[in-house]
Amino acid sequence: MTLALTDKELKDIDDYWAAANYLCVGMLYLRDNPLLRTPLQAQHIKRRLLGHWGSDPGQNFVWVHLNRLIRHRDLNVVYISGPGHGAPATLANAYLEGTYSEVYPDRSPDESGMKRFFTLFSHPAGVGSHCTPETPGSINEGGELGYSLSHAFGAAFDNPDLLVVPVIGDGEAETGPMATSWHSNKFLNPAQDGAVLPILHLNGYKIANPTILARISPEELLDLFRGYGYTPYLVEGSDPAAMHRAMAQTLDTCVDLIQQIQTRARADGPGVRPRWPMIILRTPKGWTAPKDLDGHHIEGFWRAHQVPILDVADNPRHLAVLEAWMRSYRPQELFDAQGRLIPRLRALAPVGVRRISANPHANGGLLRAPLNLPDVHAYAVPVPNPGHAYMESTYVLGQFLRDVMRGNRGRFRVFSPDENASNRLQAIYEVSKKAWMANVLPEDSDGSELSPDGHVMEMLSEHTLEGWLEGYVLTGRHGFLSTYEAFAHIIDSMVNQHAKWLAKCKTEVRWRASVPSLNILLSSTVWRQDHNGFTHQDPGFLDVITNKEAIVTRIYLPPDANCLLHVARHCLESTDYVNVIVADKQAHLQFLDIEAAARHCAKGIGIWPWASSDADAEPDVVIASAGDIVTAEALAATAILRAALPDLRIRFVNVVDLFKLQPNTEHAHGLSDRDFDSLFTRDKPVIFNFHGYPQLIHKLTYRRANEVNIHVRGYKEKGSINTPMQLAINNQVDRFNLVIDVIDRVPRLVSAGAHLKEHMKDQIIEHLRYAMEEGTDRPDVVGWTWPF
Repeated sequence: MTLALTDKELKDIDDYWAAANYLCVGMLYLRDNPLLRTPLQAQHIKRRLLGHWGSDPGQNFVWVHLNRLIRHRDLNVVYISGPGHGAPATLANAYLEGTYSEVYPDRSPDESGMKRFFTLFSHPAGVGSHCTPETPGSINEGGELGYSLSHAFGAAFDNPDLLVVPVIGDGEAETGPMATSWHSNKFLNPAQDGAVLPILHLNGYKIANPTILARISPEELLDLFRGYGYTPYLVEGSDPAAMHRAMAQTLDTCVDLIQQIQTRARADGPGVRPRWPMIILRTPKGWTAPKDLDGHHIEGFWRAHQVPILDVADNPRHLAVLEAWMRSYRPQELFDAQGRLIPRLRALAPVGVRRISANPHANGGLLRAPLNLPDVHAYAVPVPNPGHAYMESTYVLGQFLRDVMRGNRGRFRVFSPDENASNRLQAIYEVSKKAWMANVLPEDSDGSELSPDGHVMEMLSEHTLEGWLEGYVLTGRHGFLSTYEAFAHIIDSMVNQHAKWLAKCKTEVRWRASVPSLNILLSSTVWRQDHNGFTHQDPGFLDVITNKEAIVTRIYLPPDANCLLHVARHCLESTDYVNVIVADKQAHLQFLDIEAAARHCAKGIGIWPWASSDADAEPDVVIASAGDIVTAEALAATAILRAALPDLRIRFVNVVDLFKLQPNTEHAHGLSDRDFDSLFTRDKPVIFNFHGYPQLIHKLTYRRANEVNIHVRGYKEKGSINTPMQLAINNQVDRFNLVIDVIDRVPRLVSAGAHLKEHMKDQIIEHLRYAMEEGTDRPDVVGWTWPF
């Protein structure tokens, strides 16, 4: 349904574009005289000129043409701004559509509101120059580049009537996450998903350098995207009239193709993977700015990237250039006497939730519905006696997730970089295969589990998976990501940005509704890397998470399968958090039955009476643990001590919720000082066996009364191709070193424990010898059970 622009449409679109461009320049420069009712003076200029201009006119150009499509075709469109610091365009269009003033009534659609709108841009307590959570219509935090395309596909999955249009800056196009995101088209099913129409905006330059894709030949550029599996369309030039006509025709063509693909797939099945359209939009950098200044290029050059003219308050000649630039947009013709956009142009914007800036998918909590979650008791592992049976905890979790997926088709997906089966979550394939739109070979039927309508997302790019998941939850759906623990660092920065987004929403942007939490399982953990070795040993993702705001971060280290079930259900029920769960995939001892696990997880930390020998008396020593494998070693040390030193009073404390260690003044889950002292005492030695880096426990327990007596064992970067016991001994989290630690810390054992201490040293030597000679651990370690 391609309709050529009439002369009137061309005039209206060009004027609307001018109004948006004018607002962008105003945000950069003005704190007064917003409509230039009087000659521009130095006192009208902001004290500090902050922000970015370069991508704004191109993004405004896209937006006004999307508005035309929405009005003509009644489309449901989400726009994602990818260029760095490109928020002025989104802000300007949200203001023109009226959404901004609805959300922020002090920035009303009149002259006084426009003045405040300009003043608060890049101003203390104002709004940022990238698409922060305060920006209506946005789900892409623009503070870091590379994620707009993966966010777009995440938003489109299971949203069959949604069209997501990410505009990718050519600087952003140089990032690693963006490079892998282009392959998302191999996972989008036109029969059940929405569509993504990527627009690569090439304006030639980054901050001070040309961009790669802008400097390769047109043939190479088109071949690149054909190679990615797209049908690329090129719109390029600088003449506004010609560009408007070309863009309107190209967008119509692309939407026609998208709708044909979807109609065919929804009638006949997905069939062969479609070659979705994408647009390469090539415009001058800072389009419509002054051509040059003092012999230096501005429009079409990197000097247009940020604020093109910086000294306007002090240089009258440059101030005159700025005024001429701003008046070239004819603000007196586009805005009426009250400062409102004239009716002819207001009519170009869609209405209600069809406005891009008011689309409810961009405030996904408005669409969120809680999951239908099964009762965890149905998956309970029988534990008649603590520490007597082995089980793969994540295998049990996989059965739970299978039924979560079964009961929530179309609003729950599981994400992993080719590691769901490796992490023992393979039960999910019983209800959903892996999403896959690329070629399928006959031999794939033998265990590959591929299907166009799959809801298990596997791709060997943690960046793309995390981007998909974020786009999915930010538009109101639920997800779960599992990955090898050591390589969660690949998405450190992405999770960091998401946590910042959530924190802003919870504290400052109350009009955003709560979204499902970001749930991450770290498995294949540091302590079970028998063949992968040193490269796969890094539990430091937990340290990263503890650096984020307490209001959005949660870390759980369930010691067994039943605790893992309760933790997983809690995380899937929660909203507005980054939940990190650590659970190894190998078979480990099981400690608590399902009811005891419920109580333990509800408290987050607690004494295990069956493992302790202090009854209700004051202990001689507290042995604490956080993590499945280190808990087993801590219990083994406790068993040795109880057998060899039966009069020693030991209190065993297990931590599921890591933030329980922090004071309640620092984290909502934290213990009060009184409760902390009740568990750990005020003056007795605490031997803490921790899953991660030891320093993290010291950080969390800083300023506790007994801080000086807390001695932490954890991973110390001592690893190779080790057996589990070898690795534990090298990092001193093993039972033998823990016993020695207790003997060294309890004053009355300095002499009384000497013989036991020597025996422990002998055991260390023997176990290391056995591992080196046999390539495995001794049977008494491999099959150890709690002896009491």
